[in-house]
Amino acid sequence: MPPVLARAPEELSKEKLMRLGEGLGKVIYASRHWVVKRERSKSDILALIVIYMAWRRLCGILPPGFSQKLKLRPSRMMRLARLLLKPWIKLTPAQVWEHTQAGWMWRIYHSRNLRGEGLAAMHLEGTGLVPERIQFPPIRVRVAGWPLWIKVSEATERVEDTLHHRLSELAATGRFAEVEVWLERFLALRQAGWRLGLFSMDAHLKNFGVIGDRVVLLDPGGLTDRWREVAQRLDAQAEYAAPHIELGLGPILRERPDVAARFNIRWREVVSPNGVRKHWPAEGHGQPSGIC
Repeated sequence: MPPVLARAPEELSKEKLMRLGEGLGKVIYASRHWVVKRERSKSDILALIVIYMAWRRLCGILPPGFSQKLKLRPSRMMRLARLLLKPWIKLTPAQVWEHTQAGWMWRIYHSRNLRGEGLAAMHLEGTGLVPERIQFPPIRVRVAGWPLWIKVSEATERVEDTLHHRLSELAATGRFAEVEVWLERFLALRQAGWRLGLFSMDAHLKNFGVIGDRVVLLDPGGLTDRWREVAQRLDAQAEYAAPHIELGLGPILRERPDVAARFNIRWREVVSPNGVRKHWPAEGHGQPSGIC
């Protein structure tokens, strides 16, 4: 369990929190040292799923130039579309959504998110593999943009950067030796998670952060401790022609195909059934029981 403080850090109530980012199920706000989250409603998430499905189809039929521009800056358009679509979703009976692909995707997301957060709370608190989390009596904090104020009762240590952004900055200044050091730290984090019997289904580098010389997992929603799910994901990843592209390293390593090639070899060696099983806790007759 995270430590429970008598009161929230003063900076949360003294300053307006900037909007740091957003995901499918939450919006993140930050002060200088802490981040808090606002959970999205079911109708918000359904709206985003419907919009994302339409967006993917649109990208598939547009000319490559327009499609690429749409992929680079989708957030503002998606936000507007969500506001327009949300009232219609609320008016639609829940039973209708139960039988749609969007409804199915919401159920999968919701169940995995709950399970992942539970696994992180049970196994990762205090390990250094995730940012520190604190709890405190509920307070209202002022945030940039709508809804202006939110109520929170916990906060998470703010990372210095996402791993993806850190690597982008290093690559932009030609410091590719350091890029490779951070990629090795990323793989070391994943192996540390496997030793705890946890595997992250979301390995994109934007889902990992940097604190000092550590790489940490940011969103535990994709965690699983079920070996069958792990094996299925590893089988799917084995089909990757270029793992670095799937992880978001394509633009970062565009000018250094040699670094990309070395990382891909290392990835296939480490993130493989044998590579994961080597670290996975044994159960019964030495078979895997079920972070990164």
